Amino acid sequence: MIAEFALALLWLAAALALLQLGLGSYALTVRGAQFLPAVRPVAVAQGVLVAVSFALLIVLFVRSDLSVKLVAANSHSLKPLIYKISGTWGNHEGSMLLWITVMGLAGGLIALLERRLNDRTLIATLAGQAFVSLGFYAFLLFASNPFERLNPAPAEGNGLNPLLQDPGLAFHPPTLYIGYVGLSIAFSFAIGAMVTRDVGPTFARAMRPWVLGAWIFLTLGIVAGSWWAYYTLGWGGWWFWDPVENASLMPWLAATALLHSVSVLATRGALKAWTVMLAVVAFSMSMVGTFLVRSGILTSVHAFAVDPERGSFILALLAIYIGGALALFGLRASTVTEGSRFHLFSREGALVMNNVLLVGILGIVLMGTLYPLVTEAFGTKVSVGPPYFNPVSAIFVFPMLVIMAVGPLMRWRQDNGKKLINLMAAPALALAVALALVVLFAGDIAILPLLGLIFAAGLAVASILPLWKRNLRRTPAHIYGMVLAHLGIAVALAGMAAESAFNTEKLVASEIGQTHTVGPWSIELQGIDPIAGPNWTALEARLVTRYGDSATQTVMNPQSRMFSSPPTATSHAALLTRWNGQLYVVLGEEGDDGRWQLRLWWKPFVPLIWYGGLLIGLGGILALVGRTARDLRRKDQPEYEPVAAPADPKPVGGREALA
Repeated sequence: MIAEFALALLWLAAALALLQLGLGSYALTVRGAQFLPAVRPVAVAQGVLVAVSFALLIVLFVRSDLSVKLVAANSHSLKPLIYKISGTWGNHEGSMLLWITVMGLAGGLIALLERRLNDRTLIATLAGQAFVSLGFYAFLLFASNPFERLNPAPAEGNGLNPLLQDPGLAFHPPTLYIGYVGLSIAFSFAIGAMVTRDVGPTFARAMRPWVLGAWIFLTLGIVAGSWWAYYTLGWGGWWFWDPVENASLMPWLAATALLHSVSVLATRGALKAWTVMLAVVAFSMSMVGTFLVRSGILTSVHAFAVDPERGSFILALLAIYIGGALALFGLRASTVTEGSRFHLFSREGALVMNNVLLVGILGIVLMGTLYPLVTEAFGTKVSVGPPYFNPVSAIFVFPMLVIMAVGPLMRWRQDNGKKLINLMAAPALALAVALALVVLFAGDIAILPLLGLIFAAGLAVASILPLWKRNLRRTPAHIYGMVLAHLGIAVALAGMAAESAFNTEKLVASEIGQTHTVGPWSIELQGIDPIAGPNWTALEARLVTRYGDSATQTVMNPQSRMFSSPPTATSHAALLTRWNGQLYVVLGEEGDDGRWQLRLWWKPFVPLIWYGGLLIGLGGILALVGRTARDLRRKDQPEYEPVAAPADPKPVGGREALA
């Protein structure tokens, strides 16, 4: 009865979403204004019902109720508890129910907490959120029912894909989904503001926490997914330009541009039309990513579905949502006023240029992702990978890094540039020193890694300059957030460039007792032993490693695992991390001559990639906390009105430069 009750709750939640849309739309008319207060409780109730439905699906997985088709196809009674729970969303139907659950809860939170928008704009936003939700409810109830029964129930389940039996499954998909759904909220805010012609600073301040929260979760989700693939797949790489990887990168690029644009609108009253358009584009990219992952047109280790009919359903939703939003934007564009003016040489100008470059990178990634699909439809298979993405993206990335270094040091409205030149001397010196060190010690190095290393050094120094001559104890938290996020980009860029420039790989066939070298490491294979895990068996190697001339020895244990449900062989890499890099070892198969295949990598400074990603996420969290606290303090104050820049700007390092 649990499955039937959960399905009934899902139908009730869908009915409430329909009521929320209809009631909200009618409340915006002259005759229905008295119904404005009724929309909030409906949104809250919808969120509660869908959340309970999803919680009951988790219960079904934990209990291994094999009479439910989804549980039988994706679980096993002997599977560890953590994988029973995370397996709830490690499949197509469960992941879509998680999606709509987060969307429903987000709508309920907006209804409960949002008090800055006027009632009409808020109700229009909730109606827009219900409109988006209805499509996904229909998708679940008519095309992907997660509570479908099996009769008779099988004796045992098929189990979860072994590549997904990792703690990363408990973190990576939920964080990405919260990010995607956060962009749907920004989309709904934009729709609501256009419907009521209320695009202004108040609208931007209401939308900004949701955009920032979505960006934080997208960042952490991408970082977690990169790390998960790095150590789980055994391929030794952290990013492959896989179409499904690009499916998460594209919304992140659009969300980054939107985050900067909405901050300008909230703070200075400018970029109104640009902010609304970016909100539409950001959600469009999350829908495109959803279509790619669930349409069956991609073959990937982490594509969820192979059913073209489901892909057609999502494609139809994409056309309705995005086409409708663009049509509304076209109708309302003339009513979205220009907003406050600013000079090109100003912080607003720098943010606009950076946003244009981000959109350029987004276009490159989108084209490289879709082009092979288009050509395959016409009978020609092509592969688009790093030889395209890396150099073409670099055309936009490096100018963006320069603007990222300079922009936070500029004044709003207009800057004279004199103070800026003096401040940029330190990053320029760091860049020159990095160039000299790389030339002296790195030897022959490709141009892109070289540029990455030296630009990382310059950006790292420039990122902390906004704190120059400030009272650090009184500096707002969102300023520290900006500094940490930009510093994180520099750290991650240094890790990417170092891994690309100095990575050393060796594939060997080793006898027991034989020693091999890779980079500064010596590695001796001392033995292979069989072991058993909770739901797998494995052959585990015992490797004794030594760094350089050090007498210290460290044991590494890479494994070749075999899962029985479903029968699958996987590699479990062994990693050894030092301050200057990471030793990465994968155990292969035994040859006919009794020798074992070993794949060895020495990856200098590669952990900086994920340390940088965590810094970016931490910076976003600090900015969110700081902005939220600041908005709460100002909630009873009159709305901000932009003022003209002073005739004699104060020094760049002053408080007013970064308010």
